[in-house]
Amino acid sequence: MFLPRNRSFLGLKNVEYGVKSLSVYAQSGNGGNQLREIRKIRLKGNVTSKNANVSSGRASSSSALWLDTGIESGALPQSADVVIYGASIIGASVAYKLAKAGMGSQIVLLDQDTISDGRVWQENSGLLGTFKPTLTQVKLVQKSVELFQELTDKGLPTGWKQCGSLNLARTRDRMTVFRRMKSQSTGWGIDCSILTPEQCKNVFPLLEVSDILGGLWVPNDGVADSSLVCSSLLTEAQKMGVTVVEKCQITNISQAEGRFRAVETNRGTISGTYFVNCATVHARDVGLLSDPTVKVPLHAAEHYYLHTKQVAGLSTEVPVIRDLDGQIFFRENKGGILAGGYEQNAKPAFEDGLIPPNAASTQLPVDWDHFNTLLEELIKRVPCLDDALLDRLSNVPEVFSPDGKWIVGETPEIQNYLVATGSKSVSAAGLGHSIADIITQGYSSVDIHELDISRFLGLHNNRKFLRERVREIPGLHYAIPYPFQEMETGRTLRMSPIFPAFKEAGAVFGQTMGYERPSWFDQKHCLDEDGLFKYRVASTRTFAKPHWFKYAAAEYNACREKIGLCDYSSFTKVDMWSKGREIVDLLQHLCSNDVDVPVGTIIHTGMQTKQGGYENDCSLARIGPSHYFMIAPTIQQTRCKSWIERHMPPGGQISLSDVTSMYTAICIMGPFSRIMLSELTDTDLSPKNFPFFTYRELDVGLANGIRAFNLTHTGELGFVLYIPNEFALHVYTRLLEAGEKYGIRHCGYYAMRALRVEKFFAFWGQDLDTFTTPLECGRMWRVKFDKPFHFIGRDALLKQRDEGVNRLYVQLLLSDHDSEVDLWPMGGEPIFRNGDFCGQITTASYGFTFKRQVCLGFVQNLHAETGEPGKVSNEYVLSGDYEIEIAGIRYGAKINLHSPNLPTKYPDQEREAYKATRDKMSDESSVMAPKPNW
Repeated sequence: MFLPRNRSFLGLKNVEYGVKSLSVYAQSGNGGNQLREIRKIRLKGNVTSKNANVSSGRASSSSALWLDTGIESGALPQSADVVIYGASIIGASVAYKLAKAGMGSQIVLLDQDTISDGRVWQENSGLLGTFKPTLTQVKLVQKSVELFQELTDKGLPTGWKQCGSLNLARTRDRMTVFRRMKSQSTGWGIDCSILTPEQCKNVFPLLEVSDILGGLWVPNDGVADSSLVCSSLLTEAQKMGVTVVEKCQITNISQAEGRFRAVETNRGTISGTYFVNCATVHARDVGLLSDPTVKVPLHAAEHYYLHTKQVAGLSTEVPVIRDLDGQIFFRENKGGILAGGYEQNAKPAFEDGLIPPNAASTQLPVDWDHFNTLLEELIKRVPCLDDALLDRLSNVPEVFSPDGKWIVGETPEIQNYLVATGSKSVSAAGLGHSIADIITQGYSSVDIHELDISRFLGLHNNRKFLRERVREIPGLHYAIPYPFQEMETGRTLRMSPIFPAFKEAGAVFGQTMGYERPSWFDQKHCLDEDGLFKYRVASTRTFAKPHWFKYAAAEYNACREKIGLCDYSSFTKVDMWSKGREIVDLLQHLCSNDVDVPVGTIIHTGMQTKQGGYENDCSLARIGPSHYFMIAPTIQQTRCKSWIERHMPPGGQISLSDVTSMYTAICIMGPFSRIMLSELTDTDLSPKNFPFFTYRELDVGLANGIRAFNLTHTGELGFVLYIPNEFALHVYTRLLEAGEKYGIRHCGYYAMRALRVEKFFAFWGQDLDTFTTPLECGRMWRVKFDKPFHFIGRDALLKQRDEGVNRLYVQLLLSDHDSEVDLWPMGGEPIFRNGDFCGQITTASYGFTFKRQVCLGFVQNLHAETGEPGKVSNEYVLSGDYEIEIAGIRYGAKINLHSPNLPTKYPDQEREAYKATRDKMSDESSVMAPKPNW
């Protein structure tokens, strides 16, 4: 094989380049001009002087395009129940699912491109892998598989082929990941097995396996043709009454009283009850067409697909291959190989923000130099590509969110405006199931909180931020999922006023909701080569004992026996007030606990969904008779505010303000925290005057207006000080000065995590979600059925109380695990009761007091044959013998149903009186004043 040296040769000879020859040429310093000319050529096989075509900088279209779909474009109606924008695989799935639910005649799907001839659908890999990072994503992919199988069983074209997938490992850590996945597969319902290199070779004989340590075989994975799937979905949807309108470009999306009202297009206006944005690469721009703007944080990156001509000896039934450490994938396609990958440092597409309106014009110029890294890995893994004949290399934009996950759900800005986007992959078809659920029954039957659009803030929709982040996200797709993974881009964005001081104290930072938060402190290595304090991003590149263990241990010990100082600034903070009792009545309706408590009292409560799950888990301080200060999880900043606003009565009687960025929050915890703080304030901090779970406004040092909470969210004695930002550095300095004689120490998030896991404290988003109820996690005592308000979720919780629960939240202490040499649990590990699978771990941490691994999770009573969950009681849980499986090895475990008593040098009555989980219908009345009569 050789590369022609000039364009005249290309015009005279048939062009059939070997793949490797192009790779070598791309690396060479010779003939750069010729290479640039070759990039312009559509390499579609035998290019003669008659059909040679120098493109205008755009790659060729996929062979799957330009098909006869049988879809008929109709006229734009004046109204519909649901208006879907975007004929993507997700949009087509939504239309089909709603039509099956009987809504076909009231569904309209719009797209600005041509649908009837298939031009709207760009090529993609067609890969469908059932293994995803979380169970939620796995369930949605399984919905995609069910959908493809349903269409195939009807005799409709989908290209669905359950050929299986083989994932390869080059490193020991990757094999550890595979063993963890194999363990998780028990609870996730995925059939898989670990293979040796020789077995990998048998599965795909063309593989080079000399550097492979093993593989993970997933027989039920497969491939599908997205164009055929979309065509079949829309054809069937039209038979059920759905109207499809092509070449219909949206110009404005209007709302009335906070609800979606109508869509204005170049073909007229259509009003509706629901709007669903499924526009993929254009989804962010569509979000900008409404007032208020809907934030859909997506950015496109270049994504390459290499097609070869037919390869001798390649069976049509070979599986998909993912060489994860090489960042590449490949599969059989029409007798040849279709290959691609997820390179490090991806190239953003449409950096100027101008995205062409149709699929054909969004095809991107091919950059062989950029693709070369992936190409070399492909040739290394499949040496026969050296002699394969190149068909084409396509560069197609793929969209990515700031965390690489799909985006789905109702938008916080406008009610009944839904979004389902984040990928053009065939695996995303399952999102249509969740959107159809939300429209037809009010909630998704798959818990989608981790994918919900409300997980983002306005900063995530900043185009420059997205452009920077999208360089990193594709490369993480095949990266080893080490614990506590941190992004490298988009950093030092949200910082508290004491961020520089933390950096000087040796902080190593993690990030949550864009907020820089210390993970641990290491002052010995905090200077750069010039002697300046450096900014460091936390990293844990091991599945065993981490390098930061000793730092977290010292910080933990300070919180338990001395004084620890921790940054809580990232927590969501919301002020709510009214002139009369309106805010009290609203919160009584939203909260399952009784919030009509004395002024100065803090109440911990859930805000439940109609199904009884946790929409929010928060602390409410009653600042005044009609004024509350809410503290909620960091990731709830958008979500909880939106939830409250949507239930507020009209008329503006209630005011709500997100004050997260107005306060710096410093937590001081430990047995000497009260006496130390007393030295800085004139307020009496004795338990009689300032008891546990109460609020006071304090002067600290020379500062005033500090909102002090007598709680810590970890069960330790201490206070959280919410400090107006202008006083933050002053108060921080005074705390360190006063605490020096008590051994005060900076503490990071990892030590806080260990404290709360040992104390059996559940956190929303990690242990609790929209499907978890208070009865399942030992919080029944926080649910007040007898309060004089009917709160959301009350009926569902009463029913569950009467019928019993199907799972219980537990704490497990590993008994025969050596934390020095064994792999550590990190969440997602299966739990076994008497040898049978019964649940999974949600959170795990080393317990520094227990001196062993501590895991939190849920135990179920699953039927041996059907797998259906039965009722679970305390007696059932306590009567079993338990094991936890970590990467294929099972370790015995002792189980707890309630918060344990941890030994300490300085026992405190308040600290020991409060339990996160209880078996009695008790409350915090022992530390609260009598209930008032307002």
